[in-house]
Amino acid sequence: MTVATHLTPDEARRIILRSQGLIGADSRKGGAHAMLRRLGAVQLDTISVLARSHELVAYARLGAVGRPQVERAYWHNPAKSFEYWCHAACILPIEHWPLYAFRRRAFRDRRHRWHEVPDGVEKLLDQVRESGPLTTSDVGGAKNGGPWWDWSDSKIGLEWLLDIGELVCSRRVGWRRVYDLAERAVPAGLLGEEPSDEECVTRLASIAGRSLGVASRTDLLDFLRLKGRYAEILDEVLLSGAAGLAPVTVSGWPRKRGEAASAWADPAALASEPRGRHRTTLVSPFDSLIWHRGRTERVFGFKYTLELYVPKHKRVHGYFTMPVLAGGQLIGRVDPAREGSTLVARQLSLEPGLSAAKWADALRDALWSAAEWVGCDAVRVERADPPELLPILNARRPDTP
Repeated sequence: MTVATHLTPDEARRIILRSQGLIGADSRKGGAHAMLRRLGAVQLDTISVLARSHELVAYARLGAVGRPQVERAYWHNPAKSFEYWCHAACILPIEHWPLYAFRRRAFRDRRHRWHEVPDGVEKLLDQVRESGPLTTSDVGGAKNGGPWWDWSDSKIGLEWLLDIGELVCSRRVGWRRVYDLAERAVPAGLLGEEPSDEECVTRLASIAGRSLGVASRTDLLDFLRLKGRYAEILDEVLLSGAAGLAPVTVSGWPRKRGEAASAWADPAALASEPRGRHRTTLVSPFDSLIWHRGRTERVFGFKYTLELYVPKHKRVHGYFTMPVLAGGQLIGRVDPAREGSTLVARQLSLEPGLSAAKWADALRDALWSAAEWVGCDAVRVERADPPELLPILNARRPDTP
């Protein structure tokens, strides 16, 4: 293995921010379509507070991009992307379809994911083939009437056919997946590729490395959700250089005894100094910048827990707390909501040790920019830590009448 390049934590953090499209105007070129390809994967989630997470990811990097424009960049006809399992349920560039062949084969071999596969999936496949693209509503609905995971047999069957690559979701209607035959939605040249498991992991490791900029082995495993023999393949292609990532050491990042590198980096990212203005923005909890909480603490010194599923009386920071990025740091967190045309920060906290006087303007800019993007014309902060932020943040912006 080649000699590892040494990086300071600040150098690593700046490379990461640039790779994620959060430094410099160049990162906005090409809009949401190019952003998806830069990130490699954008996580989906049903929760919508200010907006859905896939919209928030685009907003964080592109600013006040139109939300219909984001939707068209993700889901369009012909397909520009498809939905599948990467870090979680994600939107993925359509050209990455062949790279998930390893996962489709694994699902097919297991014949189980969250639910036992019911009989009759072949009839569902025939129905899509004969009638065209459909949603769960066309086959009786998604649920049996119980909790959200109490899926109907039709929903289980459609998701299974998606898992194994017979069906694909490349667009949505009213947040419902539209299932179509892969042979109709995926370009023939991509559909015909069937790379080996080793080829899939090698190419995906390269994509994850470019997206993350600087990444430990754990970060790469988390990005792609690899385990077992797939994790072993990742180790092999990292050490051999087949993934095209360069070994690096980052001060303070842990490494095992005898290992020459604590992380891996995109060689192109190492070759030039990150330059440009830092984004000031709210960040979705499901953004790839922070979706690995251990990495978030390692890179930013920011301990972050999403408290969605924590009982209300036990929450510390709020239901859907969004970190605030400014000056290349995560400076605080906000629990946002909407009341009519007002963006409400139910709770806002500046990170310990940071000066309220220094960072108040950045916090206010982040709140007002998000408010204007979602069509709000007022901002109200209900609680703040430290309390002296309240009058500053609740004042109208200097550039408003």
